[in-house]
Amino acid sequence: MGMLVDGVWQVEDPEAEIGAGGDFKRIQSVYRDRVTADGASGFKAEAGRYHLYAAWVCPWAHRTAIFRVLKGLEDAISISFALPDEGWTYGEDPAYPDCIPDTVNGFKHLYEAYTASDPRYTGKVTVPTLWDKQTGRVVNNESSEIIRMLNSAFAGVARSDTDYYPESLRPEIDAVNALVYEKVNNGVYRAGFARTQAAYEEAYDGLFAALDELEARLARHRYLVGSVQTEADWRLFPTLVRFDLAYFPLFKCNRQRIADFPNLSNYMRDLYATPGIAGTVKPRHYQLGYYSLRQVNPHGIVPKGMPIDYAGAHDRDRFA
Repeated sequence: MGMLVDGVWQVEDPEAEIGAGGDFKRIQSVYRDRVTADGASGFKAEAGRYHLYAAWVCPWAHRTAIFRVLKGLEDAISISFALPDEGWTYGEDPAYPDCIPDTVNGFKHLYEAYTASDPRYTGKVTVPTLWDKQTGRVVNNESSEIIRMLNSAFAGVARSDTDYYPESLRPEIDAVNALVYEKVNNGVYRAGFARTQAAYEEAYDGLFAALDELEARLARHRYLVGSVQTEADWRLFPTLVRFDLAYFPLFKCNRQRIADFPNLSNYMRDLYATPGIAGTVKPRHYQLGYYSLRQVNPHGIVPKGMPIDYAGAHDRDRFA
């Protein structure tokens, strides 16, 4: 997807993402400021002040789009969705009517938001990116922190007061999140982007060991942490809806599909049925985006078929 070096855009990805053993190493997000309810951080939670730069293909951006809907923040936080091109490009294209241009700054490329914030910025340019209209700069580009802000900081603005990170469940949520991030969310990328057989097999084995563990956990209760939806569920969901279309065939995560896990597949459809969530799931964009990655699909041929049914019946209400 490229990066900025001293404020200049380069199409090559950083070599720092590949370890000595050929393993994929995700680079940490740079912008880590926080929006708070009282504004003590310098960024007060206010309706109309913030903008999200997102992309339908990206599972990390998907998290933030989900929380924007779950918390009823659609009118309070504006959003743009990138076109299915490399480098996070924003604009109008009648072929992609669900891609929303940047109506806040008129940026064509997301890297413009980063150079506007720091003309000498060096690093990755990633979605999601939370932008502050008031100060004209990036606030945060770490999805796990953005969803926490959307969950709690906007309590006086959000239409929903549901807490997806309740204090009593935080230790268990954090433990599940750690497993899911390392072995599943990032595990599929570690398998897909590995440059040695050993690195690939390590990621592959860890991924399916974790999916087996999650399958067993979901045999005991409806959601990952008991009987209520939490942040842990919505951090796993974006990977599940992409898995059979992209990670199974393209990233060689092919021991079995999510469709072959009875509990995980029913659980995925249960979450999909949550009001507003179906509108955040865009399977054709997953195919267009992942199959455009030349390092895993050098000829760029995109499959026509889409053998997945998110809206099918599920059995999870048996835990009600």
